Amino acid sequence: MSAESVFPQLEALLPHVQKPIQYVGGELNSTVKPWESCDVRWALMYPDAYEVGLPNQGVMILYEVLNEREGVLAERTYSVWPDLEELMREHKVPQFTVDSHRPVGAFDVFGLSFSTELGYTNMLTALDLAGIPLESKDRTVDHPIVLAGGHAAFNPEPIADFIDCAVIGDGEQAVLDMTEIIRAWKAEGRPGGREEVLFRLAKTGNVYVPGFYDVEYLPDGRIGRVVPNRSGVPWRVSKHTVMDLDEWPYPKQPLVPLAETVHERMSVEIFRGCTRGCRFCQAGMITRPVRERSITGIGEMVDKGLKATGFEEVGLLSLSSADHSEIGDIAKGLADRYEAEKIGLSLPSTRVDAFNVDLANELTRNGRRSGLTFAPEGGSERMRKVINKMVSEEDLIRTVATAYGNGWRQVKLYFMCGLPTETDDDVLQIGDMAVNVIAKGREVSGSNDIRCTVSIGGFVPKPHTPFQWAPQLSAEETDARLEKLRDKIRGDKKYGRSIGFRYHDGKPGIVEGLLSRGDRRVGAVIRAVYEDGGRFDGWREHFSYDRWMACAQKTLPHFGVDVDWYTTRERTYEEVLPWDHLDSGLDKDWLWEDWQDALDETEVEDCRWTPCFDCGVCPQMDTAIQIGPTGKKLLPLTVKK
Repeated sequence: MSAESVFPQLEALLPHVQKPIQYVGGELNSTVKPWESCDVRWALMYPDAYEVGLPNQGVMILYEVLNEREGVLAERTYSVWPDLEELMREHKVPQFTVDSHRPVGAFDVFGLSFSTELGYTNMLTALDLAGIPLESKDRTVDHPIVLAGGHAAFNPEPIADFIDCAVIGDGEQAVLDMTEIIRAWKAEGRPGGREEVLFRLAKTGNVYVPGFYDVEYLPDGRIGRVVPNRSGVPWRVSKHTVMDLDEWPYPKQPLVPLAETVHERMSVEIFRGCTRGCRFCQAGMITRPVRERSITGIGEMVDKGLKATGFEEVGLLSLSSADHSEIGDIAKGLADRYEAEKIGLSLPSTRVDAFNVDLANELTRNGRRSGLTFAPEGGSERMRKVINKMVSEEDLIRTVATAYGNGWRQVKLYFMCGLPTETDDDVLQIGDMAVNVIAKGREVSGSNDIRCTVSIGGFVPKPHTPFQWAPQLSAEETDARLEKLRDKIRGDKKYGRSIGFRYHDGKPGIVEGLLSRGDRRVGAVIRAVYEDGGRFDGWREHFSYDRWMACAQKTLPHFGVDVDWYTTRERTYEEVLPWDHLDSGLDKDWLWEDWQDALDETEVEDCRWTPCFDCGVCPQMDTAIQIGPTGKKLLPLTVKK
């Protein structure tokens, strides 16, 4: 396929679509390298709209890592809205990159980063627009290698027919290793075609090629086993883990969007991994062990990033940012350094038991004092023991009392509905907690002008977690439970008006559950939904539960299974799970024991501060927890005047 820019054809279409600015490229810090000077070329996609995809740290990091390498180029592409898709089909304009508007089909690798499974139909749209056959078996040596990564890639089986390979875990070193294998294969004249380069990738043990594995099924629909279908391919594929984050200070030159995006800030990942052990949390489980970036490394990244972007806010990112061993010094040092420039700081996630008013004051010193968000997750003490969220109601009330007493007026509490063993009463206790929060807030502030917003999401069991065996609550039961809670909150004459209530109905969670724990048979559902017009399933206004259920009803009975089989059914220890041959480092027996502990309402401590619990990650992945404190201060030490 020609690598010529398609912008002349695209430009004529832009006056006829919404937000044309998102398709023109040219962002500050974007990179365009000469096509001819490079021998390995990557098209990187976050399969969602520009406003969601551009701020994604994962894609931004890989974009920079690849473009720093001599002879390698990386460009970005995002999902186009249906209005432009229709015009592109009509005028035969292919899926393009925003950097130089080259056709995606001309690249060597088409890499997609999935943080959620609801992006799968957008992937099929992009493949089709790019002129790449939807199924890997139909591609030739001239088509790009279609690669999946991101958290959803820890179970890529539902999209196994559509991708050529998947990488699980950290991508920085992985994409460079893959690049060298592809470069060598191309230099040799592409011997053995597409199958040979995929085999070279697969035999490293770190790249999963679904086509090299056969899935055998039992008469009752369960998986019998997953076996390699050619010699030299490993039985299990391991995740990548980057150690010493200070060696990977990316992004050094963060992209500054042209159009409005969901995050208008510069972000620095202050540590990776989490060992709090929340049993529902896939991100915490699959990113172990904890690896902290040093305080000096964070300081240097913030300094360079602000100079490169001009942003006025810095997000300190991680799964639980207040758990960094030097978070107090980091917050104070950054607030001191940027006081004159009024650079705001934010911690997107704050645990109740890690919050203190000194930290909160440092974070808001140079910026606006917005609301505080905490995530108790479970409404009752019993549920928090089940999910291993070791936060008592007393902890929460004490924390919000401190916040309200120090001038905050708004607190947001995040919960889940449909957790294992949950009852109506567990959910109704969310209302009691919100009332207690408002009552305490009024008491300590001496004001009635305070708010508490309760936000509830549906629980979806995820692979590589202790809850991977758990049954999911049906959409109808979820909705009924949330309706009771809504009625309870609205019926409270004294406090109800001060409590905001936001929740998602149970339907999107069922589709997400089908995709997150599905196997290869679910690919037929995804394709049917795409062909029926399914796009942007992560957006409420585009999502259609009825479409997904109709397509599932049309395709799954052929395999002797249905949606309930994948979602509301509990699994047993003996069952082979679709992702068992993908090694996240977690010992399956340890996960099962933790599932039993959940059913017994037994809590487990954080192994950062206690002896090892033998989850398996450190010995199996040859890694170790890396935490401070370093005892150092931010560099440079001078305060900005």
